[in-house]
Amino acid sequence: MDNKKAVQLSSFTINNEKTAPLTTNQGLKVSEDEFSLKAGLRGPTLMEDFHFREKMTHFDHERIPERVVHARGAGAHGDFQLYESLVEYTKADFLTDTSKTTPVFVRFSTVQGSRGSSDTVRDVRGFATKFYTDEGNFDLVGNNMPVFFIQDAIKFPDFVHALKPEPHTEIPQGASAHDTFWDFIGQNHESAHMVMWAMSDRAIPRSLRMMEGFGVHTFRLINADGEAHFVKFHWKPLLGVHSLVWDEAQRIAGKNPDFHRQDLYEAIEKGDFPEWELGLQIIPEKDEFNFDFDILDPTKLWPEEEVPIKIVGKMTLNRNVQNFFAETEQVAFHPGHVVPGIDFSNDPLLQGRLFSYTDTQLSRLGGPNFHQIPINQPVCPFHNNQRDGMHQMVIHKGQTSYHRNGLNANQPEPAPVELGGYESYQEKIDGRKIRGRSDSFLDFYSQAKLFYNSLAPFEQKHLKDALSFELGKCKSEMVKNNAVALLNHIDRQVAEEVAGNIGAELPQENLELKSDKKSPALSMANTVKQPATKCAAILLDGEPDDEKLTDWIRTLAQYNINYSIVAKKMYTISPVLKVTDTFDTADSSLFDAAILISTSSEADPSVLEFIETTYKHFKPLAMAVEDYTALERCRVVLDAPGVYDLTKADIPKFIEGVAQGRFWERTL
Repeated sequence: MDNKKAVQLSSFTINNEKTAPLTTNQGLKVSEDEFSLKAGLRGPTLMEDFHFREKMTHFDHERIPERVVHARGAGAHGDFQLYESLVEYTKADFLTDTSKTTPVFVRFSTVQGSRGSSDTVRDVRGFATKFYTDEGNFDLVGNNMPVFFIQDAIKFPDFVHALKPEPHTEIPQGASAHDTFWDFIGQNHESAHMVMWAMSDRAIPRSLRMMEGFGVHTFRLINADGEAHFVKFHWKPLLGVHSLVWDEAQRIAGKNPDFHRQDLYEAIEKGDFPEWELGLQIIPEKDEFNFDFDILDPTKLWPEEEVPIKIVGKMTLNRNVQNFFAETEQVAFHPGHVVPGIDFSNDPLLQGRLFSYTDTQLSRLGGPNFHQIPINQPVCPFHNNQRDGMHQMVIHKGQTSYHRNGLNANQPEPAPVELGGYESYQEKIDGRKIRGRSDSFLDFYSQAKLFYNSLAPFEQKHLKDALSFELGKCKSEMVKNNAVALLNHIDRQVAEEVAGNIGAELPQENLELKSDKKSPALSMANTVKQPATKCAAILLDGEPDDEKLTDWIRTLAQYNINYSIVAKKMYTISPVLKVTDTFDTADSSLFDAAILISTSSEADPSVLEFIETTYKHFKPLAMAVEDYTALERCRVVLDAPGVYDLTKADIPKFIEGVAQGRFWERTL
């Protein structure tokens, strides 16, 4: 007998695997699904594009109440201080008045996983900043990578559908190592540049405090005279840009899935306030076409060597949220939240986001009044004729709620531009309505090659290892072969090595883009290196010398290095020193360095595992060992780079190693 429930459900089943034309939800056959409708190939997206709006609206409302993407996040409050006035470029108050301190709220996030996924998965990280300016809220909604996977917002639902857990299994969570993601990449070569970033160490940051932020899109700055400049926004961390290694990221996911949010929270509580400098890349309008890439293409960056970054201010995060739901979860960002002096470009991905974000908040936060939630309210007054709606929190007095009106002397009335009223930049538009892509967007490989060329050898190795891991998880031979074919356009050696690792076909013809162009700014090997706010594990095996231990801890504190004392069990060492963790609760992957203090003749297996993993992850390791025969079974090369014998060297040498961070020349 048939299962009645199965029979009932079968009547609702649609088989999209059958051959059929693509249509709208109204049954209209669609002739183009790659490009939104624009006014000219490089013009703005048109509101009348019913197919784009239907597709994007459905996508925005697919999941409630968590965000469709960027569901897992951590947030904090802070301040932004301008270094110098940018009055030459913009009339935005917070970018021209150096006497003002602007409040900010920042939300960091992963993209693919749900709210319950792990912090340290390989993924893009969201970096969204809400400036509460005196002229209204400005939201800089970006990522920790300067480019994106697609060029046109109409493809965003497709990209996220491919990236998300596969619909028939809801697997994998918080990961891109699966068939549908790599099928999309292999079929959409515009993703070539971004996928190189996503497979690099940038996708597994050491800390939210140690990653860059990018506005991704091209915006405009408008000054008081109506003159415009194109601009890209950057956040530069004062601690430098640092990453985990892949094995370490995987271990942390099991040991502490809240590693990043805990690190951010504890740093702020300790007073180690995370800091970023705001940098701007600025291009005069007259120079728009003076580059070998289209400055409106969101899959392209502006190399710093060609368009230098101007550092203009500093953001400091100095206050944790009081209630995660009320603040971090309910905060609503939107790239369309701008202030006078900041405007948009015709970047087709940005144009679509200007529609999508408000539409998403309507679903996620229950209606049109999400701006009244405390975390979302501007610090300046706001008045308009919008009324009622779900979750209306304000009691509006008065008879009128329309413009123009005579009963209330036309209040509230529009503000003239000279009194701060927003005026859109009067860009001249001249083009036919068309679905298409400008030829200037068709170079998919040159910046992917630029990025790979710019990496240090160890970064290139990590990228190839990541590609091999990700594609090795795919089941479809077609998907693997198409991904290798994409790599064959970027770098033949990478394609050959990855193909060999995953058993895929290497294309016979070498289509590698020949270029030795580099941008040193893209390599994390060239970042700031310092010991401050890093964390060392002090491992005790036996009875330590209290005086020496106190001296070493004092030196760590002098360089603002955090520490935990780890032993087999919790106990009090001295009136001022206590064991804070055991080998059961701590793990080497949770620390930046380790110090072993051993008076034992035979090391505990937990000690050996801890220092071996520290060594394996290329981290600095210091040892004060009375009897080195205790380490005979240990797979640590004692004279290797970054390994310090504290009986022969001063601890400042170890401090230098903590600043260095990793010793990639070390062999296992």
